[in-house]
Amino acid sequence: MSDVNTTSGQGALLQIRDLGKHYGGSAVFSHVDMDVAPGEFVAIVGDSGVGKSTLLNCIAGLDQWDSGSVRHVGVDLSTMDERARAIWRRSHVGFVFQAFHVLPHLDVAQNIGLPLLLLGQADAARVDAMMRAVGLDGMGARLPQELSGGQLQRVAIARALVHRPALLLADEPTGNLDPDTAARIMDLLIAQTREHRAALVLVTHAQAAAARADRVLRLTAQGVRSMT
Repeated sequence: MSDVNTTSGQGALLQIRDLGKHYGGSAVFSHVDMDVAPGEFVAIVGDSGVGKSTLLNCIAGLDQWDSGSVRHVGVDLSTMDERARAIWRRSHVGFVFQAFHVLPHLDVAQNIGLPLLLLGQADAARVDAMMRAVGLDGMGARLPQELSGGQLQRVAIARALVHRPALLLADEPTGNLDPDTAARIMDLLIAQTREHRAALVLVTHAQAAAARADRVLRLTAQGVRSMT
């Protein structure tokens, strides 16, 4: 069983209370309490298999939890059906998946611009600026199969940031990147968090990424403790 108990006071953009998730008869995590304020960067670290990615999926409303609540700006996600959660994610969430989840039939620019298109806010200039920001300048017409793992990771990051979401969720966002590019991506994630007063929750094994967080939570099989 894993427990998170760390709240940061009033004014939180994200509020998690007594969250629990089970597979069969085994608890993945339980009694999770966590607040993330606007403009705050929280990193969750820990060994593989302790439920970090599952917790992130629950925060995004992609996975169902068994107890407790996830609230974004006071709105309880458990009161939403799947369609309502999808609409909420489209407007408010940027998610960097560990497995990229780029669409193979769309080129780089189309993949990055998809969140804007779904919101009816297509903006080629913003897509171009985001490609430059992640080091993909001039690659907009390439298809995913023409890219390296590190380039695909940067497509996923740019797609998560392009619509300037209020809640940024990132699962090992620098795992396929060289140290210099990883530092550049972390600069971009933190800048977006500060500039747009977003809440950033990042799951990582990378010490360099976690070291830049405002708070670090370590999740283990025995529990959790605040590292900072």
